[in-house]
Order: sequence, then structure tokens, then C-alpha cells
Amino acid sequence: MARTESTMLELGTQAPGFTLPEVDGGMVSSDDFMGAPALLVMFLCNHCPFVKHVREELAAIGRDYSARGAAIVAISANDADAYPADSPDRMREEKRDAGYVFPYLFDESQEVAHAYRAACTPDFFLFDGGGRLVYRGQLDDSRPSNDVPVSGADLRAALDAVLEERPVAGEQKPSLGCNIKWKPGNEPAWWGA
Repeated sequence: MARTESTMLELGTQAPGFTLPEVDGGMVSSDDFMGAPALLVMFLCNHCPFVKHVREELAAIGRDYSARGAAIVAISANDADAYPADSPDRMREEKRDAGYVFPYLFDESQEVAHAYRAACTPDFFLFDGGGRLVYRGQLDDSRPSNDVPVSGADLRAALDAVLEERPVAGEQKPSLGCNIKWKPGNEPAWWGA
């Protein structure tokens, strides 16, 4: 496990489009979320201890903010050949076991992760109704190695601000987690830079 921080994609970046398979069947496109007041894109995986540490809060955020009109989607981009725990079949199990109400998509080509400059799991990208990036940072200050309770405070504050049409705080701490498991030779040019 390599502790990796979010790349902190530039605020104001337009949401990269995607069309990916959902683990329960069918395809999900970023176009499906047009008109939503907020779009939260989360890069997750099944085996990462950082994601396991916050999975209950991720499920709660999914329930709480979907009910308020936010569009929420999770994407796994890990190399499932090298990490079979992150295969679509196991993702389907994780979605059910964790109680995720949002789509859980598999980015087999890793092209979507490249477009978002996703670096770690979990990695969060929140876009406003105009598709502009307004938050890319941590869920909260909790980590598997500290005694800080999981609250989702940072991400929840950003979601609340977007849904209430208030500015999102400019000071944002990067997310920290396991590095995305790139396929051999598929590491992005910015990786490790």
C-alpha cells in the first residue's frame, strides 16, 4: 500500500465525460446526471484500507445527498487482473455489502481515471450544476491509523454549500489513500511527477 495524496485537480475544471459499465448491469454516462445541482465522482476500490475505513460514511453520504438531489457515482479504475479483489464481480458484492445506493462503475481502460487525474482511493471530485469542479479533497481528517472519528465533515460541507448555492471553502486538504493500481505501461504522464 502506497500512501498517495490527491493531485488536487485545478478548481473550475469542467467535469470530464464518461460512459462506463455499472456492476449491476447496463452502462452509466455522465450525461445521465445533466441537470443535477451537484455531481460527486468518487474513485474507490474494494481492497484499500482507507476506503474500508470510510465505507459506512460513503454509504451514508450516498443516501443523504441523493435524497437532496445530488448525483453521486463511484468508479473503480484499479487493474483487476493484478488485484482480483477489485474485479467487477467483487465490486458488485461490495456495493451490496456496503449499502451503496449510487452506481459503482468499472473503468477497465483507466481512461476516466486519467481524465480526472485520480491518484488515490478514495479520491473525491465535486462539480456544481454547471459541471465546474468546486471541491477535490478529503472526506474528513480520519485515517485508519489515527483515532479521529469518521464524520465526512469536509465533503459534507462542500456538498451542503453546492446544494445551498453558497461558495465552497477555498482551503481544501487533499484526500489520502492507496494509489490507483495502474496497468503496466498505463501510468499517466503526470504520475510520480
